[in-house]
Amino acid sequence: MEYRRRMAAHPVPFGRCVLQDLGSTYRVLQGEGTFMGKNAYREFQKLAAVFCQSGSGVLVHPVWPAEQAYFVALQVTEKPLPDYVHYSFTFWEDCGAPGGLTETDDGVGATSGQGQSAAGGSQHAATVYIVRKGDTLWGIGKRYGVTLTQLIAANPGIKNPNLIYPGDRVTIP
Repeated sequence: MEYRRRMAAHPVPFGRCVLQDLGSTYRVLQGEGTFMGKNAYREFQKLAAVFCQSGSGVLVHPVWPAEQAYFVALQVTEKPLPDYVHYSFTFWEDCGAPGGLTETDDGVGATSGQGQSAAGGSQHAATVYIVRKGDTLWGIGKRYGVTLTQLIAANPGIKNPNLIYPGDRVTIP
């Protein structure tokens, strides 16, 4: 088990960079395993099918408590044989803010589902979310049930979707 902190490195002149703490940590669970017997390769293929599924799932481990985790790496570490497959794996468990994302009101925009017209009076009122430390566009979209692509399209002012800052305003379509 390894603990990591989410960081961003922003280049500045003269080959240096400024580090930004993105505010949340995650645990990394790495290990290896072996399938043996006449169905070894078929069992590995089943594991690979789980890897190919999108999103997170419940990771159950005999020592650590069950948690939501992402299956981020799967690798055959030796030449697979019909009766023997040795592999390594990596899971990332999100240890972000308890209770998930929260909303704040800066007194200017609508939050908490009140809705403020993003198009200046259109029939459909969009919610404006104020970014807090540790937020990501993907996480905001997940909370509101919209895709990352929809969020990017609704927020043309965000030039780099991987880089948002506390206080930024995100329109939820």
